[in-house]
Amino acid sequence: MATVTMTMAKALNEGLRRAMEKNSKVLIMGEDVGKLGGVFRITDGLQKDFGPDRVVDAPLAESAIVGTAVGLAIRGYRTVCEMQFDGFVYPAFDQIVSQVAKLRKRSEGAYTMGLVIRLPFQGGIGAIEHHSESPEALFAHTGGLKVMACSTPNDAYWMIQQAIESDDPVIFCEPKSRYWEKGEVDLDAAPAGLFDAAVRRPGTDITVAGYGSTMKTILRAAETAAGEGVSLEVIDLRGLSPVDTAALVDSVTKTGRLIVVQEAPVHASIGASIVADVTHRCFYSMRAPGLVVGGYHIPYPPTRIEEDYRPTVDRILDAVDRVMEFD
Repeated sequence: MATVTMTMAKALNEGLRRAMEKNSKVLIMGEDVGKLGGVFRITDGLQKDFGPDRVVDAPLAESAIVGTAVGLAIRGYRTVCEMQFDGFVYPAFDQIVSQVAKLRKRSEGAYTMGLVIRLPFQGGIGAIEHHSESPEALFAHTGGLKVMACSTPNDAYWMIQQAIESDDPVIFCEPKSRYWEKGEVDLDAAPAGLFDAAVRRPGTDITVAGYGSTMKTILRAAETAAGEGVSLEVIDLRGLSPVDTAALVDSVTKTGRLIVVQEAPVHASIGASIVADVTHRCFYSMRAPGLVVGGYHIPYPPTRIEEDYRPTVDRILDAVDRVMEFD
């Protein structure tokens, strides 16, 4: 079994390379994805090895990038569109919700929509608005789109390949603050189901779920809580639409408590939806109201105060104290 250590950025690069080697109809399109290799170097070296017809440097026009990919998908190609930053996706929003999400249903299955939109999201890199946002709920709310988020190099490697193989369009969220962190990647193991949640740390007292960049923060909070005698079961959602509700229900039935952590604002968010759904399903098992720890309902703040906006270990532990108080 071949296990190697690499950064998440390198794991994504290797996953894209493997997908392109397996299927000659896999294309990459985006701004500066070719010669430069992308602003985060995720596509580094791919144009050199696969040529400019398969790794296409596009104009600064996100709507045109996605619109072109729709036409290619109708012809059986599988295009991976890179949005340089989360906030740059909005010019393509009409194409995504009006065409990408609906065309397979509209055609009664005559067309597949093998299209992946790579979305570097969340903050933590010292950038400003349009470069540090969390728009995942906008797409999770849109029927016809699949939304997922990786949090480890191993997941990044496998999930990008699975997303490319999907006949439904996928919004693939990548936590940009974790691009340079290293982890083990098993190049031979069978991957988990595309939208299956993963238990990153077993526990008995509180279920704490999150995704993307928040996973590292949650795990640090779990270590601290353990020292105080509170056992957190940490669940990496991975799938944001659909959500692996069964895994959450199993965990909350055991722990009786639920906290969801996200960088996105809490109002009308994925976390708020999960808490409502799990509370409905696990009402008689819950020992405290579910809570969401997230960003505030404001535009993403300037760099000097972004760590006051993003969830921290202290804010998670405050939520832990609040749900434990109900005993």
